[in-house]
Amino acid sequence: MNATIYIGSGTCGLGAGAARTEAVIRRFIREHNLTVEIVPVGCIGLCSSEPIIDVKMVGKSRISFERVTEDNVIALLEPLLLYGQLPDSHILGQYRDRRCEHWENVPYIDEHPFFIRQKRIVLQNCGEVNPEDIHDYFDRGGYKTLKKVLREKTPEEICETVLQSGLRGRGGGGFPTGAKWKMMLAKTDKEKYLVCNADEGDPGAFMDRAVIEGDPHRMLEGMAIAAFATGATKGFVYIRAEYPLATLRLAKAIVQAEKAGVLGKNILGTGFNFDIVIRKGAGAYVCGEETALMSSIEGLRGMPYPRPPFPVEKGIFGKPTVINNVETFANVPDILAHGADWFCAIGTEKSKGTKVFALSGRICYTGLVEIPMGTPVREIIYDIGGGTPNGKQFKAVQMGGPSGGCVNTENLDIQVDYDSLLSIGAMMGSGGMVVMDEDTCMVDIAKFFMSFITRESCGKCTPCREGTRQLLHMLEVITSLPCTNSEEEQVYRHSLLEKMERLCRVIKDASLCGLGAAAPNSVLSTLRWFRQEYEEHIAEFRCRAGVCPLDNKLPQVNNASDASESPNEPSGNDSDTSE
Repeated sequence: MNATIYIGSGTCGLGAGAARTEAVIRRFIREHNLTVEIVPVGCIGLCSSEPIIDVKMVGKSRISFERVTEDNVIALLEPLLLYGQLPDSHILGQYRDRRCEHWENVPYIDEHPFFIRQKRIVLQNCGEVNPEDIHDYFDRGGYKTLKKVLREKTPEEICETVLQSGLRGRGGGGFPTGAKWKMMLAKTDKEKYLVCNADEGDPGAFMDRAVIEGDPHRMLEGMAIAAFATGATKGFVYIRAEYPLATLRLAKAIVQAEKAGVLGKNILGTGFNFDIVIRKGAGAYVCGEETALMSSIEGLRGMPYPRPPFPVEKGIFGKPTVINNVETFANVPDILAHGADWFCAIGTEKSKGTKVFALSGRICYTGLVEIPMGTPVREIIYDIGGGTPNGKQFKAVQMGGPSGGCVNTENLDIQVDYDSLLSIGAMMGSGGMVVMDEDTCMVDIAKFFMSFITRESCGKCTPCREGTRQLLHMLEVITSLPCTNSEEEQVYRHSLLEKMERLCRVIKDASLCGLGAAAPNSVLSTLRWFRQEYEEHIAEFRCRAGVCPLDNKLPQVNNASDASESPNEPSGNDSDTSE
């Protein structure tokens, strides 16, 4: 084998043209009769540089190339594969002050500023292994931890190790994973269920999708260990139907794991049985809430219901159920392999381990990052993400999706952990980070997230169903010119902020589920840190970012019939919250 070419074939890579690049590579190999193996891999994390390919020549170090399209791939391959020479461009990690004329001088991808400050546990195999080949996972020690715990550990010991490690749920709630597992283990029911929540619906979040696309066996191994520890007899992976590639690779991984004897009946000859099935969600945001998710798995409409009883007491089909998300399960194999103390040494006193975040929006390097808990937000935005592009000033980063809050310039040095973010009205959530610069209107951002929440409300409880609609209406009034210039309308506009804050408190206190209680967070957060922008919209009819259809002078509108001449409602900044 003269060379191996690894092609980033996650959703981001394919979206950037990786499939077309691969087709050109295969044609080039055929035409020159070369002995080259092509290995599809998941996203390594640096989505903004896709398509990414790695080339490993015999006896040479592995080199990563960025933005390799069908138009420029031949210029890269000819010197490499035909003459053993380095191309003069597209080397990922090559800096202007560092020459890469010789193989030994080429920096590997982990020297790139995007990667050098990360600590990759969950993402360690993403972009490195073929997600559709279980043997790649075996070669990296995959399923060895499962084999060890099945033969050497008791369920009680596993639960205690996970508890002592300090692992908390990575889906947003942050409940201690080991404590939940212990409660499940104590149940004596003959049927118990384990659920992996892969239904990430936050705008700007794509962590679970990328992990499943790039390293599905890590999650499956974590689920199998969790099932043995809790006594679960069957597992479900609840995944969004909008993730076709992740679903396909997960299905293949389950079949391969069953054939290899690490899932299904009599796992590894130990007498332990555990099956995993896939359930596709229809894309309802509310089904990220655990009770709505369970209803959907049962074939019912995905709507939350009151707790208690909690799922570990009465879950799917009335049986005890443990629900964790993809990232939580993906941490489990390494915790059991290295011990609780190893995991405890990473992070802060109350937030242990690492956290995967999806960086998107107005930032130079978009993609997935995995950092130790306690890392300052500033380091993530500037040192890892490269800051805001085009010389624009950073303004805020939305943490935790629509249910979260924003971190402004004043709070950039705050640590990323469960408690610190809550103290400023934000939250870690599942891990979405949408970066905004000076051209972003924070009132318009609040309107965008409230529009999303309003559409996604299940409608079961009045505070969420009607309260979010009223909040959205108030935001629409603030971001638009008044229909008339009457004194009555001006009084109404000036009273909106007080009414909004009062309504937010009602929604938080009276909503049925956690999503409803968190629905006003984006409004409360922007009101707290960007109140002046709200006041400028109301009193001065001015949007400093120039996003909302306001004027810098009072409108000269004398009657409602002229309202049709005012601009239409502006579009939200949803284009900046996609991957």
